[in-house]
Amino acid sequence: MSRPRIVVVGLGDTGVLTAIALRRLGDVVGITAKPEFVSGQELGLRLARPEAWTRDYRIAYSRFRGLDHVRIVHGSATALDTENRIVRVTHADSSVAKEPYDVVVVATGVTNGFWRHPTLQDSRGVDADIALPHKRIAGADTVAIIGGGAAALSSAAQVAERWPTKTVDVYFPGGRALPHHHELVWDRVRLRLEDLGVGLHPGHRAELPGGNGDGGDASPDGLDDDDHLTSATVSWTTGQAPITADVVIWAIGRVTPNTAWLPAEMLDDRGFVRVEPTLRVSGFSYVFAVGDVAATDPLRTSARNRGHLLVARNIRAHLEGRRLRDYRPPKRRWGSVLGPLRDGLIVFTPPGRGVRVPAPASDVLLQRLITHQVIYGGVRRRGR
Repeated sequence: MSRPRIVVVGLGDTGVLTAIALRRLGDVVGITAKPEFVSGQELGLRLARPEAWTRDYRIAYSRFRGLDHVRIVHGSATALDTENRIVRVTHADSSVAKEPYDVVVVATGVTNGFWRHPTLQDSRGVDADIALPHKRIAGADTVAIIGGGAAALSSAAQVAERWPTKTVDVYFPGGRALPHHHELVWDRVRLRLEDLGVGLHPGHRAELPGGNGDGGDASPDGLDDDDHLTSATVSWTTGQAPITADVVIWAIGRVTPNTAWLPAEMLDDRGFVRVEPTLRVSGFSYVFAVGDVAATDPLRTSARNRGHLLVARNIRAHLEGRRLRDYRPPKRRWGSVLGPLRDGLIVFTPPGRGVRVPAPASDVLLQRLITHQVIYGGVRRRGR
C-alpha cells in the first residue's frame, strides 16, 4: 500500500508543529506564503528587540530536523477542490500548481494587524515587516497601546523596558485587562507594568475607524493592516477625552480568519472553519483544521494545548479506521503574557500561579532545549 499524501496548508506556529507530528505517517507537503518560519508570537519582543525575536521566532525551514522529509511549497493556497482532492497554489510568478492529497490539514491561521497576515512574501518583505514598525516606535516619544490582551500588554512591557524614557500607556475597555486569564495573572502583570512605568487606563473603549467600539472579541474590526500602527487621534465611545500619541498600536484582539480559499460550506458565520470535536471539518471526512483558524471553542485554543498532536493522532486513526479522540479546550488562557524581559520570563499556569524563569534559563532551557529540541524535534544552528 502506498503511503498517504498529507498536505498541510499554512506553516506558521501551529502548521510547522503539525507537519513535524505527521512526518512519519505519510508523504507530507507543507504550503506556506512565507519563505521561512515567521512566528506570530511575542509581538512586544518583535517591536522592541527585533534581533532577539528573530533568533527564536524567525527560522529557515531547512533548520527544522523534523521537516527534513517534508516538501515545502512556497505559494498561496487559492482553492480547495474537495471532489478531486486538490489544493490549488499560486506562486510568486503567478503560475498555478495543483497539490493532490489524501488528507489535508487547514492551518492557515488568522490575520491580525501588521504582524500576522497571509501575504505571499519573500525574505525582503519579511525584513521590512519586522524593521519598519521597530524603527517607527524607536523614534517616538509617546506610545499608546489599545487593547487588553497579551499582545497589547507584552507590547507595553517590552517597549517600556527597551526605552524607559518613553511615555507608554495602555487603554482597555474592561475593569481589568486579560479577561480570559485567571484574575491572579492580571494582579501580577499589573504590578510588573506599573514597575516599568506603564500607564494603565481601564474603562476605555476605543472608537474604530468604521465607528465601532472595541469590544475585545475575535471578529473583523474594520482596520486595515496599516491602521494597526498609526499616529491618529484616538476617540472613545465611553466618554473620555480623545488622546494622541506619536505611535498608536492597535492590539485589540480582533482577527480575520485566512479562509477565503476554502468552500463556504466549511465556514461558520464569522469565516472560521467548522470542526467536529475531533478537529475533522464538519461534513468533510478527509479535511482537518487546527490552530487559530479552527472554530473549536470561543478562544480557538487548539492553536496551543497540543492541538497539533491530537490532529496528527486523529489523522492516523482516520486512515487506519479507528475511533478519533475529542479535543478538550481549557477554560482559561495560560502561558507567558509579557514575554521574555531582560530579567527573565514569567509563565502562568491555568490556576493563575506565576513561575518565574531567570533570563539565562529562559534562553538556554526554555528556548534552545525545550522549544527547539523537544517541541520542534530539533532545530539546527544557523549555517548548518
